[in-house]
Amino acid sequence: MQGQYRLGVDAGGTFTDFVLAERQGRVHLFKSPSTPDDGTRAIADGLAQISAALGRPVAEIIRDCDLCINGTTVALNALIELKGVKVGLLCTAGHEDSIEIRLGHKEEGYRYDAAYPPAPQLVPRHLRLPVRGRILSDGTEHEPLNEDDIRRAIEVFRQEGVQAVAISFVWAPSNTAHEQRALEMVRAAMPQAFVCAGHEIYPQVREYTRTSTTVVNAYLSPVMARYVQRIDAYFRELGARGAVRYFQSNGGLAVGEIMRERAVNAINSGPASAPQAGLFIAAPFGIDNIITVDMGGTSFDITLAHAGQTNLNRNIDFLRHRIGVPMIHVETLGAGGGSIAHLNTFGMLEVGPRSAGAVPGPACYGKGGEAPTVTDANMVLGYLQPDAVLGGSIRLDPERARQAILRHVAEPLGLPLERAAYGISTLVNLNMANGIRRISIENGHDPRDFALVCAGGAAGMHITALAEEIGSCTVLVPKLASCLCAFGQVISDVKYHFLASAVMRLDAQADLARLDAMLRDMEARGRQLLADDGFAPARIHVTRKVEMRYQGQIHECQVDVPDGPLTAASLAQLLHDFHQRHEQLYTYSEPHNLVELVNLEVLATGEVDKPALPELAETGGDPSAARLGERDMLFDDSGRYHRTPVFDGERLQAGVTIDGPAVIQEPTTTLVIRPGWHARLHRSGTYLLTRHSG
Repeated sequence: MQGQYRLGVDAGGTFTDFVLAERQGRVHLFKSPSTPDDGTRAIADGLAQISAALGRPVAEIIRDCDLCINGTTVALNALIELKGVKVGLLCTAGHEDSIEIRLGHKEEGYRYDAAYPPAPQLVPRHLRLPVRGRILSDGTEHEPLNEDDIRRAIEVFRQEGVQAVAISFVWAPSNTAHEQRALEMVRAAMPQAFVCAGHEIYPQVREYTRTSTTVVNAYLSPVMARYVQRIDAYFRELGARGAVRYFQSNGGLAVGEIMRERAVNAINSGPASAPQAGLFIAAPFGIDNIITVDMGGTSFDITLAHAGQTNLNRNIDFLRHRIGVPMIHVETLGAGGGSIAHLNTFGMLEVGPRSAGAVPGPACYGKGGEAPTVTDANMVLGYLQPDAVLGGSIRLDPERARQAILRHVAEPLGLPLERAAYGISTLVNLNMANGIRRISIENGHDPRDFALVCAGGAAGMHITALAEEIGSCTVLVPKLASCLCAFGQVISDVKYHFLASAVMRLDAQADLARLDAMLRDMEARGRQLLADDGFAPARIHVTRKVEMRYQGQIHECQVDVPDGPLTAASLAQLLHDFHQRHEQLYTYSEPHNLVELVNLEVLATGEVDKPALPELAETGGDPSAARLGERDMLFDDSGRYHRTPVFDGERLQAGVTIDGPAVIQEPTTTLVIRPGWHARLHRSGTYLLTRHSG
């Protein structure tokens, strides 16, 4: 860090989180209600809190920031609420319906459900207009581009008030000439419209994925551009030293100019920073396999990092829209503190995905909510402090929680109150554990080899039970858990992704010179962009990957490309790594079978200086000085409560060890330590939870 501070702002749907990291190591956390109509109002409120806490004018603090970083749900919310702009699509004649046919795909669980509604279309049928002209897979022109078709389409778009145009022609990655000409014509004729083409947004084979990704980008980019313009102007007026950086779905930072043109890269902007923060928290313990879990009021977000590398997904369905660009793999469940417990049509207990939200909220909030929630169950189980005040205005009411669970769960099922509450907690834990298995086991990882990193205000009450369910013996709970994503932003690097296609057989006749030239070109572009951003060569790192498959397969495996020029030796290593990865994912490999290359990917990273966390004095000693008292708590289905000690986390000294069962109450979270676990506060400000041996 060159300035005195670094500011991270994570604008969520309900709250905007602020992390201000000082060069000396102190980290300040703040929260402000989000203002979706104008994000600068929430930022102004948060900066006012920071100013009051530091006793310095806002403009002075901003001028002292080396980086101001913004993560936002603007693009995500626009996609969820279908509040993007009016889009027109230019596509190869005969392919107007590809984004609606969706390769015949239906989401898992609905494949045979005839009543399941079709996916929403961001471009209505009458605005998907055909263009004659055809490029073949080898890049040759089979039929010239028909420019009259483009002119007719432009006239339709003008009459319909189209604000953005997506262009996607078949086999454009093999030869971009047709798309380039269409771009020129539309931009010249519609200067006020946003226009993008598939070869720019997703330059790889797969026409449906490329078209869908381009359409999503066109739908969201004008919305994102308005947001970026307001935020950039606001920080310029405050005297920011440099351009605001925005957090991307790939886990890196980018300037506003890029985000205005590539809004599809901002969809997962919020939770995408979680694995980077988790790796930072885990580093002092020598841990580089982590699963970060973030439990809020409505959702439960899961991310994974293996061997210090975050887990990137591509070519996925997100909110029923196919997106090809690299995104941090985030598994999101409707499992939060406000998730409602109810009996289904078969009389069986279910939890979620419906949520009571913040209003009316769980029954124990006393704000009109009558349905029992996970928070109400935690109250009955004794995990939450009775009469605690949340956010300065909500006083928890244990009696309301008990009555809600009795009326809606316990009495209909003929269960005692405590067993009904434990059943609610157990079900939500199982739902979350299944989500963890999907992001780990289904991607070839054993969750027992990973530490769980706890984030969000509600996860601490479930974290040890989750660890037991998946077989993990190590849990990390940072004191800054409630703002973990905002903290992840201030420690993240600048990243540029480059994609290309090169379909070829990897045999003795493989064109390694062509492949090597393509990789070197993408690498050079990435290094130049980072150099323009001010990064010295020593702070620039490049990784290269390819997607490969056995001939005749539909899906590919991604494999790292060895450093240096591609030679026969490096090709042999690449093939070996592919067979190994295929076996890891699918339990078999076919070394005798022909392998073909499909896609290329280069990631150029500019390493930023990381702010250091303050180290606590490791005095250890007796935790009794931090003991607040005892509460009756339930940890199994026996119905027998245990008298359990409660500790004030702010009064615990580094080095102290607490054996479960126990509860540690922090300002931002409550940590439940189940029997058989013990917690040790590390000097980095993170609790290390481990299971007792034997």
